[in-house]
Amino acid sequence: MAAMTEPKLISGNANRSLANAISRRMSMHRGMQVGLVDARVERFNDQEIFVEVYENVRGEDMYIIQPTSNPANDNLMELLIIADALRRSSANRITAVIPYFGYARQDRRAKARTPISAKLVANLLTEAGIDRILTLDLHAAQIQGFFDIPVDNLYASPIFSLDIEHHFSGQMNELMIVSPDVGGVARARDIAKRINAPLAIVDKRREKAGEIAGMTVIGDVRGRKCIIVDDICDTAGTLCKAAETLVEAGAIEVHSYITHGVLSGPAVERVQNSVMKSLVITDSIEPTEAVKRCPNIRIVPTAPIFAQAILNTWHGTSVSSLFETDTLVPIYEGIYQRN
Repeated sequence: MAAMTEPKLISGNANRSLANAISRRMSMHRGMQVGLVDARVERFNDQEIFVEVYENVRGEDMYIIQPTSNPANDNLMELLIIADALRRSSANRITAVIPYFGYARQDRRAKARTPISAKLVANLLTEAGIDRILTLDLHAAQIQGFFDIPVDNLYASPIFSLDIEHHFSGQMNELMIVSPDVGGVARARDIAKRINAPLAIVDKRREKAGEIAGMTVIGDVRGRKCIIVDDICDTAGTLCKAAETLVEAGAIEVHSYITHGVLSGPAVERVQNSVMKSLVITDSIEPTEAVKRCPNIRIVPTAPIFAQAILNTWHGTSVSSLFETDTLVPIYEGIYQRN
């Protein structure tokens, strides 16, 4: 059945630049202005969050664009309160567009007497009145099962594949995709298959939490241009150590493709001083000025894929079609051109 209302976007403060980019992209697709709903999301003196929506949203199909990145608790509360405001204003359907899903790394009980915070967050989002989740590269795919509402988990791998084909044109037979740990092999293998490249693994051993005892490369990387693939880069310690290990094993260049650039603490300085030629991240998290200034960090846009996913959700058509690289070629037209 054809949608009767236009999709409406609203944004918190976590990543306004991405929200505006999605708005512009949807306006181009629709041939009409798709702006952000006029609202204020602000804090009182005691840091309580207050939301007021200035436009009528009764019966509308609403999309809240809000990653739950640093500060995770503030951005999560903004999302919950916006959802509550929309539900109490009689919005028809509320979709939370969460480019970076915070708390995803707490998806299981690794020790006794610890929480499963990702499940708690899922409960909070559902109880706030959200009907659907749209996110990108969940740290653990099983988090989708924590929800009793539909969850569409998009993948950065087709975007990264386009970027690799564009920036390494004529060098594809020299590439080696690398997983920085055993747990990320499936993600790295996906990109390796897309660009028809071999796969290697960096096996890391820890003596205690936060300290890496040693790393071993599984696979022959001699004479290769290695591309490390992962979903999150936080302090960049493991990533930079893995790059050094690959160079010591004979790699001629090391590049990294990471979906979510958390880049906390000394991360940017570490990346800038590392042996990596480049670190490519998406804009799922609002980049800081330090990230923007770093000469070997490059940011690829996610607005095209999110805009198309929102439109597909609104139309009731396939979102999984966006998992294929070929589907993204026209969506990213003008950014990446295939030969």
